[in-house]
Amino acid sequence: MKRALISVSDKTGVVEFAKSLVELGFEVISTGGTKKALEDSAVPVIGIEEVTDFPEMLDGRVKTLHPAIHGGLLARRDDAAHMAAIEAHDIAKIDLVCVNLYPFQETIAKPGVKLGEAIENIDIGGPSMLRSAAKNYAAVTVVVDSADYAPVLAELGDHGAVTFETNQRLAAKVFRHTAAYDALIAGYLTEIVGEEFPEKLTLTYNKKQDLRYGENPHQQAAFYTEPLGTQNSISEAKQLHGKELSYNNIRDTDAALRIASEFTEPVAVAVKHMNPCGVGVGATPEEAYLKAYEADETSIFGGIVAINREVDAATAKHMSQIFLEIIIAPSFSEEAFAILSEKKNIRLLTVPFAGPVNAVEKTSVIGGLLLQDGDAVAEDVATYEVVTDAQPSESEWKALVAQWKIVKHVKSNAIVVGNAAQTLGIGAGQMNRIGSALIALNQAGDKAEGAVLASDAFFPMDDTVEAAAKAGIKAIIQPGGSIKDKDSIAMANKYGIAMVLTHVRHFKH
Repeated sequence: MKRALISVSDKTGVVEFAKSLVELGFEVISTGGTKKALEDSAVPVIGIEEVTDFPEMLDGRVKTLHPAIHGGLLARRDDAAHMAAIEAHDIAKIDLVCVNLYPFQETIAKPGVKLGEAIENIDIGGPSMLRSAAKNYAAVTVVVDSADYAPVLAELGDHGAVTFETNQRLAAKVFRHTAAYDALIAGYLTEIVGEEFPEKLTLTYNKKQDLRYGENPHQQAAFYTEPLGTQNSISEAKQLHGKELSYNNIRDTDAALRIASEFTEPVAVAVKHMNPCGVGVGATPEEAYLKAYEADETSIFGGIVAINREVDAATAKHMSQIFLEIIIAPSFSEEAFAILSEKKNIRLLTVPFAGPVNAVEKTSVIGGLLLQDGDAVAEDVATYEVVTDAQPSESEWKALVAQWKIVKHVKSNAIVVGNAAQTLGIGAGQMNRIGSALIALNQAGDKAEGAVLASDAFFPMDDTVEAAAKAGIKAIIQPGGSIKDKDSIAMANKYGIAMVLTHVRHFKH
């Protein structure tokens, strides 16, 4: 008689699975709560202690770690010496293992979980059985996911056995599962001991969806998310309307969320190709959106808009007048949803806006991965230094602070021209700073008169300051730190521009 070992924390579908195995001629052995669940449903079951001839001990920490279990799993059926060894020790073969693990992820996701509770939810016997069975997949079927119950039963019913190919696929799935489980434990304990950049980096992600394609149609892609989720992120967004998000949609929406999370007042952020094309601040969502729209009426077409307040009917009416790929907000009023959902090709998403997220940044390179802290440094305006004869006015200070929040999210070299309510011109990703400045100033046009300019890094020469002055800029904010700072300051003084140094750089590559 074939033998199956079943021991699961998640008991979804396990009773039906076990009943079917019994009907197919399997003898079932089990442990603890799984054994009780099977017995309560009248499934014939043998207790693990009857197989090991040893009681469960140490509050269940030791029950399946025994040669009678692992010998039955690991013995090679094509090796006469292996078979003779288990026969000599009266060990029966185990042909199928169905195990899922203690709920470690669910435990550490609970608010305020204590270390002791987390430790007790680290499974030892389960991964050991899974690994033993998966190593011997040529002879043992190993199931870690209830989604595989039906296919396994179908093969057993049709052929009397599970195919080698299926066993191999299931074994690979097991090792992915146990690797992810260990990665979560390693990450949790590493965080507790405060190792920011440990000597070994083990990451795990769950696939959320296959994507139609990547950045371009000839590139395949999928979207993976962190197991515990990240608040205020695209991975936690709920889609209310529209077709599935694409690779570029996800990246652009992430960029929009990052900028919107910088503001507590109502703000609307329009993004195209990972850069903001318009940011507006207002007393209401409608005013904020109109400011963002007016900042660049051309580029916003086909863009992504993030807004940190509920979208109301008035705002929705404006939004519905152009083609937008995505709108993401905390919520949509019933009237707003009715207006926007009439547009077939728009995606409507919701996510809590809970402020900036200081997540570790992970960037892939060929053959490796770069890690860094998120650019969420706490800045105090009181530490900023006015280095010119001219002092910023109160309104200019507000504008400088607002544009400084935005420029850190623009690809370097980055220059942003704006006022306290909106961006007016954005220069991104140029190979020299004056190039980005000229793009931003040209886009702002006549609106640059009386506006402010923000630069993500210092001015290597005074040419950007002079270009800003000739366009009518009245105040500049930048990190400082160039060996030619004095030249830039002198140029600002020449034209009566106020210049503020933050002493913090915000490159974004």
